[in-house]
Amino acid sequence: MARRGQPQAGARRTAPRDKRRGGNGGGGGGKDRGDTIAVLARTVREVEAAAQRGPVTPSARTKFQVVALMLREEHARVRADVTTSETHRTEQLKRLDGIATILAKTAVRDPALLALLADDAVVSSAARSLKQDMLRAVGIEEVAPAQPVAAAPAPERVVPQSVVSRQLANPFLAPDFSAAPASAPRPRRLAGWELLGPLLRSFERAGSGEPACMPLPAPTTRHVPSGVALMPHQAQLVASAAAGHRTFLLADEPGLGKTAQALLAAEAANAYPLLVVVPNVVKTNWAREAGLWTPHRPATVIHGNGETIDGFADIVVVNYEVLDRHVGWLGDFGFRGMVVDEAHFIKNRTSQRSQHVLELSERIRTRTVRPLLMALTGTPLINDIEDFRAIWQFLGWIDETKPLAELMTALDETGLTPADPGFYPAARRCVIDLGIVRRRKVDVAADIPARRIADLPVELDGAAGRSIRAAERDLARRMVSRYETALANRRSGAVVDGIDTELVRRVARWEQKDAAEASTGENVFSMMRKIGQAKATLAADYAGQLARSAGKVVFFAKHVDVMDAAEETFTRQGIRFSSIRGDQTSTARQRNVDAFVNDPEVAVAVCSLSAAGVGLNLQVASNVVLAELSWTDAEQTQAIDRSHRIGQTEPVTAWRIIAAQTIDARIAELIDSKAGLAARALDGSDEEVSSSADVQLEALVGLLTEALSA
Repeated sequence: MARRGQPQAGARRTAPRDKRRGGNGGGGGGKDRGDTIAVLARTVREVEAAAQRGPVTPSARTKFQVVALMLREEHARVRADVTTSETHRTEQLKRLDGIATILAKTAVRDPALLALLADDAVVSSAARSLKQDMLRAVGIEEVAPAQPVAAAPAPERVVPQSVVSRQLANPFLAPDFSAAPASAPRPRRLAGWELLGPLLRSFERAGSGEPACMPLPAPTTRHVPSGVALMPHQAQLVASAAAGHRTFLLADEPGLGKTAQALLAAEAANAYPLLVVVPNVVKTNWAREAGLWTPHRPATVIHGNGETIDGFADIVVVNYEVLDRHVGWLGDFGFRGMVVDEAHFIKNRTSQRSQHVLELSERIRTRTVRPLLMALTGTPLINDIEDFRAIWQFLGWIDETKPLAELMTALDETGLTPADPGFYPAARRCVIDLGIVRRRKVDVAADIPARRIADLPVELDGAAGRSIRAAERDLARRMVSRYETALANRRSGAVVDGIDTELVRRVARWEQKDAAEASTGENVFSMMRKIGQAKATLAADYAGQLARSAGKVVFFAKHVDVMDAAEETFTRQGIRFSSIRGDQTSTARQRNVDAFVNDPEVAVAVCSLSAAGVGLNLQVASNVVLAELSWTDAEQTQAIDRSHRIGQTEPVTAWRIIAAQTIDARIAELIDSKAGLAARALDGSDEEVSSSADVQLEALVGLLTEALSA
């Protein structure tokens, strides 16, 4: 397939359904190709309309990807076609550019659609099938190339020598499927129903105060080693695994000890060897936790190409970043269990790391009878209810298009279809009973002290403050100009009294798209970075005061230059600190964590939101300073819960440093207003569900509306 508009020789040839068509005024570029563009235009309008109606369905997402693929190929073909007139070629390119514009505007509504525009996006089987159907509709058949096409270079795959030694010492027998249950036939009553969309919406419509937690048995301490203790909610999960349950979305709120639950569940299920996939920042800590909770099970950590791993270990820990080079031998290793930590990392199913995780899960399920599969995340819903899809697929509850046998059977037994009013609560219950476990701190760990978020407004004075306010005014003026131009060029002639709110949102989406694609110039992202830089010293000063008066402090920032400025401030003030960043090796990062936790002289941990916001235990501190705002409530919660977790003995306060009278304050309000997604979907709250991904958009909408009102 051609990439980025460049034709690739031999990559694809086309033939008519019965025989190759002749000239028709341009090498097959006449009626057939005109029909192709018309089909693309019609299909992209269908996708646009679907996106405007609400959440994008799987079928609309498939259409979107097919249009993107065919558009790229058609654009390359038209540009390379020298048999047609320049006027005709220009007209076709103009029509294709119009389709591309609609695609781009539609993609802004849903981050998952943006991912499908990437060159390396995985093409689903449904998309390949639909593409062939659309080509056939205009009399074109996609034919396999006569000569092999050079594929993009695959990532380097490695097989560590210790793994080879293990395989030679204990060759694997063919998998034994004799105990596997017969696959349940697809119930005829639900044949033809699109079920994944209704299943996801069943969590949006939840409410009624019912939490998303499967029934759990009485706690057991049978598998707990001496010297450590489980809380009752942790022991319940282990008891469920001991009783035979094998798939879990363990979505306990951050800080409730999911690592211990996963390790002991594997022990209860005898799910060894066990594969654990984790963010790089916590893989060393996972090995430590394994030594604490399952001391008789040797654990090994894969670093780089894996030269130092123990091929005979029971627990193999690997981070997402190196999974691509090890996925081959991991799939053949004979794992009987797999744990994915911070499972929201795989929410984008088209990303490479998600594809590797899903591939490994499928290979384990096809060669192991009832393996233990666990997805761990305190924040499974970051942006949208669609974030569930990849996790459910990892657990084997669904595939790309439909529920799989166990879930389908459960849905069939309800006797309902999506047309029945009672379908949604019943469907939600069916999914929960497959293994969703969600507990809140307030319910199961009342002895953990309370936490609160306190906002500290700061005034940005001097040149930096003036520059930020000027940039904000320029951004508002630019959007006002776009709004007025669009209003003047409106063809419908419709007159709107006052501000056209729909046009305001459209202009905000254009600005959001431009900002996402821009590498230079002023936009909402560069403004937030400037604000972070301007707040850095003020935030560090406050953290230093807290450290001197109240003890250890965790300091979070998004950008490296903000961390640098804070560390320079601490150095000038004679305050010792540890730095926890994404570019450190796991050994160096753990050494810095240990220094902060164990050395009374190390007063501050300067942490990256992305690198240290998950998986770390920093409950030695009860004060957290958020020098920069996240775009999502989930990321903010993850950061705070590094301190607010089991083992904390004091109330935790998160101090948000807010730049007063700037877009920073508006974003803080939006983050707080959009915190209800997990509460609604998982905790049975009546709070309205809304996507945290819209914080950027809503901030721009508010800025433009305020400017127009003025």
